[in-house]
Amino acid sequence: MGDLQIKSLHKSFGDVKVLQGLDLDIQDGEFVVFVGPSGCGKSTLLRCIAGLEEVTSGEIHIGGKRVDDVPPSKRGIAMVFQSYALYPHMTVAENMAFGLKLAGASKQEIAAAVDHAAEILQIQPLLDRLPKALSGGQRQRVAIGRAIVRKPGVFLFDEPLSNLDASLRVKMRVELARLHSELKTTMVYVTHDQVEAMTLAKRIVVINMGRIEQVGTPLEVYHQPSNTFVAGFIGSPKMNFMECALVSADEALATVKLSDGAVLQVRADARTKAEGEKLTLGIRPEHISASQTEAHNSLHGRVQVAERLGDTTFLYMDSASTGDTITVKTDPENTLNAGDEAHMSFPRHHCYLFDSQGQTLPRTPRVRA
Repeated sequence: MGDLQIKSLHKSFGDVKVLQGLDLDIQDGEFVVFVGPSGCGKSTLLRCIAGLEEVTSGEIHIGGKRVDDVPPSKRGIAMVFQSYALYPHMTVAENMAFGLKLAGASKQEIAAAVDHAAEILQIQPLLDRLPKALSGGQRQRVAIGRAIVRKPGVFLFDEPLSNLDASLRVKMRVELARLHSELKTTMVYVTHDQVEAMTLAKRIVVINMGRIEQVGTPLEVYHQPSNTFVAGFIGSPKMNFMECALVSADEALATVKLSDGAVLQVRADARTKAEGEKLTLGIRPEHISASQTEAHNSLHGRVQVAERLGDTTFLYMDSASTGDTITVKTDPENTLNAGDEAHMSFPRHHCYLFDSQGQTLPRTPRVRA
């Protein structure tokens, strides 16, 4: 069994608290991705699970057994590192077989396991090569193959694609998803790349400053962020944020005023907040419409930069209503250019409101005519 439980986990390096009371349950066979900015503690958490870092306090259970005092080799895990960590003097086959040799497996068992992993990863022609004769993608496949032959209960991946070029990362994401579907083994994956997180994960664990901010499916953390950190971190380009004050609220709509007096309505329940209370309005770039036609629930602005990427156009706009640039993701047919004045429409059902502590206010259902 590859189920994994983390209970009240703390990790400190001297006076520096890196992990601060984490609790998490991962089911057998899940693909879970830890995501967060550099230094948030996600790789340290993975290394604690692997046994490469000693926990300060708390418990780690794998397959129902407590393992935080168990040596890494006895935990039933296999780890794939960012740097591949292949032995340069060994062939691909020897690298893949090394762990089984240390475990005392027979030659027949080793050969069968290596052949099976090589077939899954389609690297049979590479078995006699040295690592220096391999591309980055091929080396990563070998590192994954070395993990597969051990038949672990849990696979741990520490930013395994970060050294690959963009096109190869896309290909390897597809391969990893296929591998998980075939092996049906628990996989825990660390990345700072939210595209990897969104495309690979069954559940995403968003970590910030050693704490878990939110756990959910990719679409849950995207459409229902728990706070401004998650809303700003998940999504590319990131969500636009604007400071505002509450004007009025009922069971369906909140009306807010921005710094220049512009008024917008949001489908959020702000009835627990006082009139005049400071809030933050958020909206994703792809949900803003920009045109020279005046629209309902909109702000006036000017295009600073228009980036045309072929299938998508990004408009970076300024407005008297906010001190920050507003990013708009639009279609390639949009004809606005730098210097053009335009109206930015904010659909009420696509806006978010956050309180002064950054927590998301409940959103109200969209009423269709």
